[in-house]
Amino acid sequence: MKLLTTGNPKIAKGEKLGYLTNILHLAPASLSGHNVCPSATVGCRAACLNTAGRGGIFRKGETTNVIQKARIARTVFFFDDRPAFMAQLVKEIRAAIKLAKSHNLIPVFRLNGTSDIRWENIPILGNTNIPWVTPDYANIMEMFPTVQFYDYTKHANRKDIPANYHLTFSLGDGNDANAMKAYLDGMNVAAVFFTVPETYKLSAGFDGWHKVLPVVNGDESDLRFLDAKGVIVGLKAKGKAKKDTSGFVK
Repeated sequence: MKLLTTGNPKIAKGEKLGYLTNILHLAPASLSGHNVCPSATVGCRAACLNTAGRGGIFRKGETTNVIQKARIARTVFFFDDRPAFMAQLVKEIRAAIKLAKSHNLIPVFRLNGTSDIRWENIPILGNTNIPWVTPDYANIMEMFPTVQFYDYTKHANRKDIPANYHLTFSLGDGNDANAMKAYLDGMNVAAVFFTVPETYKLSAGFDGWHKVLPVVNGDESDLRFLDAKGVIVGLKAKGKAKKDTSGFVK
Protein backbone atom coordinates (compact mmCIF):
# COMPACT_ATOMS: atom_id res chain seq x y z
CA MET A 1 0.00 0.00 0.00
CA LYS A 2 1.45 3.35 -1.06
CA LEU A 3 1.11 6.19 1.44
CA LEU A 4 2.10 9.35 -0.45
CA THR A 5 0.52 10.68 -3.64
CA THR A 6 1.14 13.59 -6.02
CA GLY A 7 -2.06 13.37 -8.07
CA ASN A 8 -3.65 16.72 -7.28
CA PRO A 9 -4.37 19.71 -9.60
CA LYS A 10 -2.96 22.17 -7.06
CA ILE A 11 0.29 20.24 -6.93
CA ALA A 12 0.74 20.84 -10.65
CA LYS A 13 0.59 24.57 -9.92
CA GLY A 14 3.34 24.11 -7.34
CA GLU A 15 5.52 22.29 -9.85
CA LYS A 16 5.51 25.41 -12.02
CA LEU A 17 7.03 27.22 -9.02
CA GLY A 18 9.71 24.54 -8.62
CA TYR A 19 8.16 22.40 -5.87
CA LEU A 20 6.83 18.84 -5.79
CA THR A 21 4.28 18.26 -3.02
CA ASN A 22 3.72 14.74 -1.73
CA ILE A 23 0.44 14.37 0.17
CA LEU A 24 -0.75 11.76 2.64
CA HIS A 25 -4.51 11.27 2.38
CA LEU A 26 -6.17 9.45 5.26
CA ALA A 27 -9.90 8.86 5.77
CA PRO A 28 -11.15 12.06 7.44
CA ALA A 29 -13.07 12.45 10.70
CA SER A 30 -14.15 8.99 11.93
CA LEU A 31 -14.76 7.27 8.59
CA SER A 32 -12.17 4.60 9.38
CA GLY A 33 -13.33 4.06 12.95
CA HIS A 34 -10.51 6.33 14.18
CA ASN A 35 -11.05 10.07 14.56
CA VAL A 36 -8.25 11.92 12.77
CA CYS A 37 -10.02 15.32 12.83
CA PRO A 38 -10.95 15.91 16.50
CA SER A 39 -11.35 19.67 16.05
CA ALA A 40 -13.47 19.49 12.91
CA THR A 41 -16.62 21.62 12.81
CA VAL A 42 -20.02 20.51 11.50
CA GLY A 43 -19.60 22.54 8.32
CA CYS A 44 -16.06 21.28 7.80
CA ARG A 45 -17.20 17.66 7.96
CA ALA A 46 -20.05 18.32 5.53
CA ALA A 47 -17.88 20.16 3.00
CA CYS A 48 -14.78 17.96 3.33
CA LEU A 49 -12.72 17.65 0.15
CA ASN A 50 -12.39 13.92 0.79
CA THR A 51 -14.93 13.38 -2.00
CA ALA A 52 -13.52 16.03 -4.34
CA GLY A 53 -12.13 14.95 -7.71
CA ARG A 54 -11.65 11.23 -8.30
CA GLY A 55 -12.29 10.55 -4.60
CA GLY A 56 -15.94 11.37 -5.16
CA ILE A 57 -16.55 9.36 -8.32
CA PHE A 58 -18.63 6.29 -7.53
CA ARG A 59 -20.18 3.64 -9.75
CA LYS A 60 -23.95 3.67 -9.91
CA GLY A 61 -25.42 2.26 -6.72
CA GLU A 62 -22.10 2.30 -4.84
CA THR A 63 -21.02 4.57 -1.99
CA THR A 64 -17.28 3.89 -2.06
CA ASN A 65 -14.41 3.44 -4.51
CA VAL A 66 -10.79 2.33 -4.57
CA ILE A 67 -9.57 5.77 -3.43
CA GLN A 68 -11.85 5.82 -0.38
CA LYS A 69 -10.94 2.23 0.47
CA ALA A 70 -7.23 3.08 0.23
CA ARG A 71 -7.63 6.07 2.57
CA ILE A 72 -9.44 3.93 5.12
CA ALA A 73 -6.76 1.22 4.83
CA ARG A 74 -3.96 3.77 5.38
CA THR A 75 -5.71 5.15 8.44
CA VAL A 76 -6.22 1.73 9.98
CA PHE A 77 -2.58 0.94 9.19
CA PHE A 78 -1.48 4.12 11.02
CA PHE A 79 -3.38 3.18 14.18
CA ASP A 80 -2.93 -0.59 14.15
CA ASP A 81 0.77 -0.85 13.28
CA ARG A 82 2.41 2.52 13.92
CA PRO A 83 6.04 1.23 13.71
CA ALA A 84 5.48 -0.32 10.27
CA PHE A 85 3.53 2.73 9.08
CA MET A 86 6.29 5.13 10.10
CA ALA A 87 8.93 2.89 8.57
CA GLN A 88 7.12 2.97 5.24
CA LEU A 89 6.54 6.72 5.48
CA VAL A 90 10.27 7.31 5.97
CA LYS A 91 11.06 5.04 3.03
CA GLU A 92 8.60 6.89 0.76
CA ILE A 93 9.84 10.31 1.84
CA ARG A 94 13.40 9.33 1.00
CA ALA A 95 12.28 8.07 -2.41
CA ALA A 96 10.21 11.22 -3.03
CA ILE A 97 13.19 13.45 -2.20
CA LYS A 98 15.33 11.54 -4.68
CA LEU A 99 12.65 11.68 -7.39
CA ALA A 100 12.01 15.41 -6.96
CA LYS A 101 15.69 16.24 -7.16
CA SER A 102 16.05 14.16 -10.33
CA HIS A 103 13.48 16.51 -11.90
CA ASN A 104 15.14 19.64 -10.46
CA LEU A 105 12.21 20.18 -8.10
CA ILE A 106 12.18 20.90 -4.37
CA PRO A 107 10.40 18.13 -2.42
CA VAL A 108 7.81 19.27 0.14
CA PHE A 109 5.37 17.21 2.17
CA ARG A 110 1.81 17.66 3.44
CA LEU A 111 0.90 14.77 5.74
CA ASN A 112 -2.61 15.99 6.61
CA GLY A 113 -4.21 16.02 3.20
CA THR A 114 -7.55 14.92 4.68
CA SER A 115 -6.74 14.66 8.39
CA ASP A 116 -5.53 16.80 11.30
CA ILE A 117 -2.94 14.73 13.14
CA ARG A 118 -0.37 16.45 15.36
CA TRP A 119 2.65 15.08 13.51
CA GLU A 120 5.01 16.98 15.79
CA ASN A 121 3.96 14.51 18.51
CA ILE A 122 4.52 11.31 16.50
CA PRO A 123 8.00 9.93 17.31
CA ILE A 124 10.22 7.69 15.26
CA LEU A 125 11.98 5.11 17.40
CA GLY A 126 15.10 3.80 15.70
CA ASN A 127 15.29 0.43 17.43
CA THR A 128 11.66 -0.54 16.95
CA ASN A 129 10.14 1.47 14.10
CA ILE A 130 12.92 1.49 11.54
CA PRO A 131 15.76 -1.02 11.82
CA TRP A 132 18.11 0.99 9.59
CA VAL A 133 17.81 4.16 11.72
CA THR A 134 20.02 4.20 14.80
CA PRO A 135 18.92 7.29 16.78
CA ASP A 136 15.40 8.12 17.91
CA TYR A 137 13.66 11.18 16.49
CA ALA A 138 10.96 13.27 18.14
CA ASN A 139 9.06 13.41 14.85
CA ILE A 140 9.39 13.06 11.08
CA MET A 141 10.38 16.73 10.70
CA GLU A 142 13.37 16.25 13.00
CA MET A 143 14.48 13.27 10.92
CA PHE A 144 14.39 15.38 7.74
CA PRO A 145 15.45 18.83 9.06
CA THR A 146 16.23 20.34 5.64
CA VAL A 147 12.89 19.33 4.12
CA GLN A 148 9.77 21.53 4.25
CA PHE A 149 6.57 20.07 5.72
CA TYR A 150 3.28 21.97 5.85
CA ASP A 151 -0.37 21.48 6.76
CA TYR A 152 -3.69 23.11 7.51
CA THR A 153 -5.04 22.61 11.04
CA LYS A 154 -8.06 23.39 13.20
CA HIS A 155 -6.06 22.87 16.40
CA ALA A 156 -5.27 26.32 17.78
CA ASN A 157 -2.98 25.00 20.52
CA ARG A 158 -0.16 23.54 18.44
CA LYS A 159 3.06 23.87 20.45
CA ASP A 160 6.76 23.11 19.94
CA ILE A 161 6.35 23.11 16.17
CA PRO A 162 9.57 22.23 14.29
CA ALA A 163 11.07 25.06 12.24
CA ASN A 164 10.51 23.10 9.01
CA TYR A 165 6.81 22.47 9.71
CA HIS A 166 4.53 25.30 8.55
CA LEU A 167 0.93 25.39 9.79
CA THR A 168 -2.03 27.44 8.54
CA PHE A 169 -5.11 27.58 10.75
CA SER A 170 -8.39 26.63 9.07
CA LEU A 171 -11.34 28.88 9.88
CA GLY A 172 -14.64 27.05 10.12
CA ASP A 173 -18.11 27.52 11.48
CA GLY A 174 -17.96 28.54 15.14
CA ASN A 175 -14.19 28.41 15.71
CA ASP A 176 -13.57 32.18 15.41
CA ALA A 177 -11.97 32.48 18.85
CA ASN A 178 -9.53 29.66 18.03
CA ALA A 179 -8.74 31.30 14.69
CA MET A 180 -7.91 34.56 16.42
CA LYS A 181 -5.73 32.73 18.96
CA ALA A 182 -3.88 30.98 16.16
CA TYR A 183 -3.40 34.29 14.33
CA LEU A 184 -2.05 35.99 17.47
CA ASP A 185 0.32 33.03 17.93
CA GLY A 186 1.74 33.63 14.45
CA MET A 187 -0.32 31.41 12.14
CA ASN A 188 -2.01 32.61 8.99
CA VAL A 189 -5.70 31.76 8.79
CA ALA A 190 -7.32 30.06 5.78
CA ALA A 191 -10.99 30.67 5.03
CA VAL A 192 -13.35 29.34 2.36
CA PHE A 193 -15.44 31.94 0.51
CA PHE A 194 -18.27 31.95 -2.00
CA THR A 195 -16.55 35.03 -3.44
CA VAL A 196 -12.99 35.70 -2.29
CA PRO A 197 -12.72 39.29 -0.95
CA GLU A 198 -9.71 41.61 -0.79
CA THR A 199 -9.87 41.89 3.01
CA TYR A 200 -11.57 39.94 5.79
CA LYS A 201 -12.55 40.89 9.33
CA LEU A 202 -11.25 38.16 11.62
CA SER A 203 -13.30 38.24 14.80
CA ALA A 204 -12.34 37.00 18.26
CA GLY A 205 -15.89 35.77 18.67
CA PHE A 206 -16.48 37.88 21.78
CA ASP A 207 -16.40 41.52 22.95
CA GLY A 208 -16.51 42.70 19.34
CA TRP A 209 -12.69 42.56 19.09
CA HIS A 210 -11.56 42.00 15.52
CA LYS A 211 -8.74 42.47 13.03
CA VAL A 212 -9.13 43.39 9.35
CA LEU A 213 -6.56 41.45 7.34
CA PRO A 214 -5.57 41.31 3.65
CA VAL A 215 -6.69 38.22 1.74
CA VAL A 216 -4.32 36.34 -0.56
CA ASN A 217 -5.42 33.87 -3.23
CA GLY A 218 -4.85 30.42 -1.76
CA ASP A 219 -5.91 28.69 -4.96
CA GLU A 220 -2.86 29.87 -6.91
CA SER A 221 -0.90 27.02 -5.33
CA ASP A 222 -0.95 24.76 -2.30
CA LEU A 223 2.40 26.08 -1.03
CA ARG A 224 1.23 27.80 2.16
CA PHE A 225 4.75 28.20 3.53
CA LEU A 226 5.38 30.78 0.77
CA ASP A 227 2.54 33.04 1.99
CA ALA A 228 3.34 36.37 3.60
CA LYS A 229 2.77 36.60 7.36
CA GLY A 230 -0.40 38.10 8.78
CA VAL A 231 -2.83 37.28 5.98
CA ILE A 232 -6.06 35.42 5.38
CA VAL A 233 -5.62 32.65 2.82
CA GLY A 234 -8.72 32.84 0.65
CA LEU A 235 -9.98 29.60 -0.86
CA LYS A 236 -12.95 29.50 -3.23
CA ALA A 237 -15.75 27.08 -2.26
CA LYS A 238 -15.53 23.81 -4.17
CA GLY A 239 -17.62 20.65 -4.33
CA LYS A 240 -20.08 20.27 -1.47
CA ALA A 241 -18.91 23.57 0.02
CA LYS A 242 -20.72 25.46 -2.74
CA LYS A 243 -24.00 24.57 -1.04
CA ASP A 244 -22.87 25.27 2.53
CA THR A 245 -25.36 26.88 4.90
CA SER A 246 -23.52 26.23 8.19
CA GLY A 247 -21.30 29.31 8.11
CA PHE A 248 -18.22 27.29 7.17
CA VAL A 249 -18.12 29.12 3.85
CA LYS A 250 -17.94 32.90 4.31
